[in-house]
Amino acid sequence: MKHVLMMLAAAMMLGAMGPGRDDAPPRRVNPPSAAEVDAMQTPRAPEVRSDQTLITLDILNAAEVAPEDFMWQARPVVVFADTDADPAFVRQLQELRDRPAALVQRDVVVITDTDPADPSIWRRSLHPRGFSLVIMDKDGQVKQRKPQPWSVREISRAIDKFPLRLQEIGRAGLLR
Repeated sequence: MKHVLMMLAAAMMLGAMGPGRDDAPPRRVNPPSAAEVDAMQTPRAPEVRSDQTLITLDILNAAEVAPEDFMWQARPVVVFADTDADPAFVRQLQELRDRPAALVQRDVVVITDTDPADPSIWRRSLHPRGFSLVIMDKDGQVKQRKPQPWSVREISRAIDKFPLRLQEIGRAGLLR
């Protein structure tokens, strides 16, 4: 009986350790093709709600807008890259375009900047290096910085923890 318990305990410990080194190495992601980059730059069909209303997410070029344009009106999510062919940039924009409803509900506007040679006011004030995702609140404060793409779900959950968002949805007093 004692040996059975010891073997059971050993098996449980080995199982808790997770997969071994024999697992396949992570798959390498190749840069997007020119066709994929072109597809990312063309507007996609907006998401449609069950009540047939269209959901469109504003995706703006950083050279055309300034942070003060959104003060107290929208939450800028700024996506930086050194080129519009950056795989992380392409993946991030695809994620944002595919699931706009949660972002529109949170008053998000997406700002893109892929030209480090001609720095926009966004690039000069936020100082990104390579790919960078910056989530700001309506008061203009930077709330999150991420060096890799985030899903809409992760972005939405982060925004839902902002004090201004908590006030908007009426939960600020409940979570203290």
